[in-house]
Amino acid sequence: MNRKKKKSWLLGFWKKLGPGLITGSSDDDPSGIATYSQAGAGFGLATLWTAIITFPLMASIQEMCARIGLVTAEGLTGTLKKNYNRFVLYTMLMFSFPAIILNIGADIAGMGAVGHLLFPALPEGFFSLFFTIFLLIGIIYLPYQKIVSYLKYLCLVLLVYLIVPFLYKQDWGHILKSSFVPTIRLDKDFVLILVAILGTTISPYLFFWQTSIEVEDMKHRKRRIIINKKIIKEMNEDIDFGMLFSNVVMWFIILTAGTVLFNGKVFHIETVENAAKALRPLAGNMSYWLFAIGVIGTGLLAIPVLSGSLSYIFCETFGWVEGLDKKFNEARPFYLVIAISLLIGLSLNYVGISPIQALIYAAVLYGITAPVLIAIILHISNNKKIMGKFTNGRLSNILGFATLFLMTISAVLLIYLQFFR
Repeated sequence: MNRKKKKSWLLGFWKKLGPGLITGSSDDDPSGIATYSQAGAGFGLATLWTAIITFPLMASIQEMCARIGLVTAEGLTGTLKKNYNRFVLYTMLMFSFPAIILNIGADIAGMGAVGHLLFPALPEGFFSLFFTIFLLIGIIYLPYQKIVSYLKYLCLVLLVYLIVPFLYKQDWGHILKSSFVPTIRLDKDFVLILVAILGTTISPYLFFWQTSIEVEDMKHRKRRIIINKKIIKEMNEDIDFGMLFSNVVMWFIILTAGTVLFNGKVFHIETVENAAKALRPLAGNMSYWLFAIGVIGTGLLAIPVLSGSLSYIFCETFGWVEGLDKKFNEARPFYLVIAISLLIGLSLNYVGISPIQALIYAAVLYGITAPVLIAIILHISNNKKIMGKFTNGRLSNILGFATLFLMTISAVLLIYLQFFR
């Protein structure tokens, strides 16, 4: 393949990428980075294998969500509302709202703290407020195509995490072994970090966002035709690449913390700014700046996804006009939910809830809702009345039920370790 053809193929592939890439990349938000950093700092490379194991599980569930959106032309909430008991719908809403708000608050706080690290003359609160206002204006005033385009390019910010480990001498033989040979320890702290990784990687808000954004993307491209195998194939490629990209970044963050911080005897990381600070004396200024810039970029990517998923949930529940392709005066409730969620998230920084507390509370709520939602997604995906000929295949069901089993165990362990130990 000559250079011209290769460039043309790459551009064509880039254009095909959309909802799957954005969803996968947004999973590596500041709170996720904090979790992966703690995993590496606390246990070295012992959790590196989780990036390999979670990829097919994550991809299978997100593929089901995307397929539900394409086939039904409705978000996950809309499908729940139409085909299931309202009790299930309102229970999901009750748990999702506080969890997503807490996640937004933790991410805003993380961005503010890292902004202050880069520019110490300005306080954290200034950066938190600045990023909140910046995101709010962008989401409300930019048209759908611009938002998607900017979110796609923000995904590239995550590439900085692929650079950091190469600024430090590595034992690649040990790294490869840790990646493919699982380490299991039965002590409380190790089990808790495994549960946290699962909860951070396979998060319920991504299910809602993936389904709704596929519908939005389909409408924007005017692709509401008979769904065929080509469209499903393109969607699968987008999902697989997006989830693979997410997990590659996760692998590199654990690798960075598991070699630089763990070997430097920095065993406890509570926040992303802790990780950035700890890297500076051990791996140099370049790693410090790259890590910090990555946090801000991922926050700018993830917060629109978090707030957007919440707004889709509310609008589909109550029948309000929705859509990022709508102007503010055409979908006021949709944008007001986004605005309120951002402002409440920002306010958490001033009411005494620390980012770590917010993450713990969000993890518990996600842990409770994830198994229930995965079970419902599996049921919808196998329901011929809803999905027609596009029900799950054998591999999708194997991976889906494996995810359900692991997330159920994870939820039980999380609740037990948080409240009974």
